[in-house]
Amino acid sequence: MHFKRVIPCLDVDAGRVVKGVEFLDIRDAGDPVELAAHYDREGADELVFLDITATHEKRDTIAKLARSTADEVFVPFTIGGGIRSVTDAQAVLDAGADKVAVNSAALERPELLDELAAVFGVQCVVLAIDAKAQVGSEDPQTSRWEAYLAGGRTPTGRDVVDWAREGAGRGAGEILLTSMDRDGTSLGYDLALTSAVSDAVSVPVIASGGAGELEHLAEALRAGADAVLCASIFHYGRFSVADAKAHLAAAGIPVREIE
Repeated sequence: MHFKRVIPCLDVDAGRVVKGVEFLDIRDAGDPVELAAHYDREGADELVFLDITATHEKRDTIAKLARSTADEVFVPFTIGGGIRSVTDAQAVLDAGADKVAVNSAALERPELLDELAAVFGVQCVVLAIDAKAQVGSEDPQTSRWEAYLAGGRTPTGRDVVDWAREGAGRGAGEILLTSMDRDGTSLGYDLALTSAVSDAVSVPVIASGGAGELEHLAEALRAGADAVLCASIFHYGRFSVADAKAHLAAAGIPVREIE
């Protein structure tokens, strides 16, 4: 049986977990390693850490965080933010991360995906895409989305579906797909976006941005996602990972049992 995954996301800024709305209005949510250990105990399938200002501020990757996390958690985890080369990725993976996520650097130089896949294997490479709906494309049948880089600060003109297809072809083993329009709003995932990308690629798609109710997770998984990324609903105690898995199981969606 193919289990769907529930993945808490920890956006890290200056060593703290934070969360905003549509990438703005950032507020503190706690210590990243403590939260990671908590979600590990709760039964999370994986974890994702995204250093949300690493690329914009041109800082080094957060290998130190990866090392601290590896000492405390036992589930697989992904590190993203500021990874611009095989050397950057090597440092994070050597520190204990299972996968690396790349976003801006891959948009600026798509060959990076080929290089990472060649050295580490596609199973270690996650292409993160920050997607924003284009004006005038509100109809789900004709919707189009543009990829943004630098933490959602800079439009690229790249069509999200085309970019996801190219990224998977170059060696991305997963697509981490965030709707900038829905991120932090608690209005639910962008299901049209999730479906469009899931239909376009053969690799797993992780839906991100907008979870506010447990049914939102089920909707995204039914729309074609292989996993759901969640932040606010877990960070501020509204729901637990166990709540999420119980809801999904009751809805007939296969999830791994919490031991």
